[in-house]
Amino acid sequence: MTQGGRAVTSGNVLEKTVEGALLGHKYVQVGFDLPKKQRFEWLVSSKNIPKRYAKQVYIGEGIYGSDIYVDFYIIGSASISSGLIIECKWQQTSGSVDEKLPYLNLNIQKCYPTQALVLIDGGGMKAKAISWLAAQVAENQNLLAVYNLSSFLIWSNNHL
Repeated sequence: MTQGGRAVTSGNVLEKTVEGALLGHKYVQVGFDLPKKQRFEWLVSSKNIPKRYAKQVYIGEGIYGSDIYVDFYIIGSASISSGLIIECKWQQTSGSVDEKLPYLNLNIQKCYPTQALVLIDGGGMKAKAISWLAAQVAENQNLLAVYNLSSFLIWSNNHL
């Protein structure tokens, strides 16, 4: 398997872990059989399902004018009734994901329709890049938190 293929597989494992947490807290996936650009409308309109989520949801254009798809968009918890976006970033070896964090932060700040949290893990990202993004929480009203996997699971047990 190529390095890129391993990276995709590792990232998918992180997303499956997040999905497991959502399912464990009685969230229901909606819109999975729809094209990505239609999932947001379905998510918002599925009011008969109180705790729901969709994956790979189109939310509009980013700061460069290109389409933005978020990893998870959830609706339904009392503490996040207006919705929450969860972005997953896995970096197992040194690479370029940490260099993309300023781009992600600006998109969250300027283009995301609701608050977001970023889940970063894998041990390969520069520690200063992670601490830089975590410091942006104070500046970026849409950036709710930056967590590693165990911190996210603790948060989800208290807020989902």
